[in-house]
Amino acid sequence: MKTKPHVLILGGNFAGLQVARHIRDHVKPEDASVTVVDKRSYLLFIPNILMEILENKNPDSSMQLPLAPVLDKDETRFIQAEVLDIDVESKKVTIQPTERPGTTTDVLTYDYLVIALGNRLAFDKIDGFAEHGHTVSDGFYGNKLRHYLHEGGYKGGPIAIGSARFHQGTKGKLDFVPMAKAACEGPPVEIALSLASWMKHHEMGGPEKVTIFTPADLIAEDAGKNIVKQLLEIAGGMGFGYKNKLEDIKQIGKDGIEFANGESIEAELKIILPDWVPHEFLKGLPICDEKGFVITNKQLKNPDYPEVYAAGDAAACTVPKLGSIGHHQSYIVARQLARDLGALSDEEADSELYSPEVICYGDMGDGKAFYIHSNVWYGGDIEILKMGKLYYDLKVAFKTSYFAMGGKVPYWQWKMGSWMGDKIL
Repeated sequence: MKTKPHVLILGGNFAGLQVARHIRDHVKPEDASVTVVDKRSYLLFIPNILMEILENKNPDSSMQLPLAPVLDKDETRFIQAEVLDIDVESKKVTIQPTERPGTTTDVLTYDYLVIALGNRLAFDKIDGFAEHGHTVSDGFYGNKLRHYLHEGGYKGGPIAIGSARFHQGTKGKLDFVPMAKAACEGPPVEIALSLASWMKHHEMGGPEKVTIFTPADLIAEDAGKNIVKQLLEIAGGMGFGYKNKLEDIKQIGKDGIEFANGESIEAELKIILPDWVPHEFLKGLPICDEKGFVITNKQLKNPDYPEVYAAGDAAACTVPKLGSIGHHQSYIVARQLARDLGALSDEEADSELYSPEVICYGDMGDGKAFYIHSNVWYGGDIEILKMGKLYYDLKVAFKTSYFAMGGKVPYWQWKMGSWMGDKIL
């Protein structure tokens, strides 16, 4: 009996889950086996954690989508385990189950490998973060900030919100991918706007207490200079402070932040976005650049090991490290795998190759949100910024529909969402 080809997907958040689900649009379970490995048993819907924090709701109660029940529908196997090593020569992956402590390691083999593990968020590399920093990256830190804001920890002092320096690789970099000094800067803008609204409603001041900072020449530079100019004009008119070219965070203290360029910001509350760092076991692999990000071509496969794909933050070409880019990449990888497995033609698989666009919905407070759709950073001509209640409703609705569909957003619906954002006033 002929053995079915095995697709092994490492990572079960936006990129990994969507690849797994959309493979089944083209390839039946009897024609290929699919396995997803993630050290968590759930997808974490990171973009909406901040909204729960400001409404004093526990994000762990509403932002987790269990993986096994969703993948069972597609006859896709789920393994809760941490990835320890990848051997691309023998096509083996070493894992350690994470359900209970004390487990032994195991080895999985593959015919096709998708690396969608995201990155390490290097808070541990920021001096003073543990004692004095806050962030919104997951349920633990989200609830820490929620309790601080709603249970009397925050006393109404100045606030600093911004990013540590991102360290991007250059080996094998696609020509149209720029070099970035911050991993993703939509979140600092969103946090600042929505938190200022929360402060106003709690009679604790407003934008005049908030300073937004960046290591780059321009915050959120991936959105395009014209959009950033509009955002800075709006933010400045509201009273926000702004500091750029700070190089990196040197130290966080009780009363503020010191930066690598010698400047400092006074702040009671410090909300930080860290460096995005590849997992340690990826560093030095022949599929990775000098930092540990996985090198791909526009088909999102490694040029030297074409059975290896990458999507989401683990891919070197994903800049900024933005969920919507990983989401979009998942459709491309699923089609490429379907071609490898004989279910699609070359023409069908290559109908869309990687051409990044920044698509971002950000909460502004007061039931409003901003919408950004741009590709000018990559040499394109799309540069759209809109604001209003509709975009808040679309942000909330996407999370609701994503959970209802088990993380399987049809391609047409994904394209329809950006069309609506672009066209509707």
